[in-house]
Amino acid sequence: VLNIVITVAQVIGGILSGSLALISDALHNFSDVLTLIFSYIANVLSKKKASLNQTFGYKRAELIAAFVNSITLIVVALYLIFEASDRFSNPQVIKSNLVIWMSVLGIVANGISALMLKKDADHNINMKSAYIHLFTDMMASVAVLVGGILMKTYQMYWIDSVLTLAIAIYLIYVGYDLLKESTKMLMLFTPSNIDIQELVREVHKILQR
Repeated sequence: VLNIVITVAQVIGGILSGSLALISDALHNFSDVLTLIFSYIANVLSKKKASLNQTFGYKRAELIAAFVNSITLIVVALYLIFEASDRFSNPQVIKSNLVIWMSVLGIVANGISALMLKKDADHNINMKSAYIHLFTDMMASVAVLVGGILMKTYQMYWIDSVLTLAIAIYLIYVGYDLLKESTKMLMLFTPSNIDIQELVREVHKILQR
């Protein structure tokens, strides 16, 4: 609910103010809404018991949710890069007061949402993907706030496009890391913290006793 409110408010604020950075923050918030919906459904499914037709149950639904969430991050980022590049060629005057207030709203609401998921994010990749979405969006709102203050004080309207590019690049970085991790788990690759050769050596030692 918090993220739906932020998304609607920032889209309206971005259109009225002319700020691409604010609209980019709104798009990221919208991806948060989708992320939380996917994560909630996956979390519910993961608790269903195994059956004759689903012998492993639905636990891996959480991995699928993390995989989808990481892709949405990257897609949103690529769109923002395209829009920011165009804005460099066609700079616009931006109503900075609206940008400042909307970014404050984003910081508060995303901060609350992120804190609600922090505990579960440490041991659940599905919750981790949702937490990363919310935390990065909070940081993006902080960047937009700083940009709004600079635009208001020094009329540095080009900072809006720079912030959009910075947010997009960070989204790709975070999204790629999560995509790689969830793909490895979906493909049942060996966990990075397990040394198979060392494991084989230890088994051989036991067999030779």
